[in-house]
Amino acid sequence: MAVELDPQLMDILACPSDDHAPLRAGTPTDPDADVLTCTSCGRGFPVVDGIPVLLLDEAIPPADSASTSRAGD
Repeated sequence: MAVELDPQLMDILACPSDDHAPLRAGTPTDPDADVLTCTSCGRGFPVVDGIPVLLLDEAIPPADSASTSRAGD
């Protein structure tokens, strides 16, 4: 199911990291995912019951950094 948030809310939501970049609905590989993705750092923030969880501790790492961090294991 795709994220359906008020367009005005989407205009003011931003990544909680230091760069505060805008968020977009979905992920690059799955535009219908219940996730908001940072346009700068690529972190994904889950949307649970229609509420975005904008906590860095709960963020999903960007796909490219997840694959590179596993390469060193």
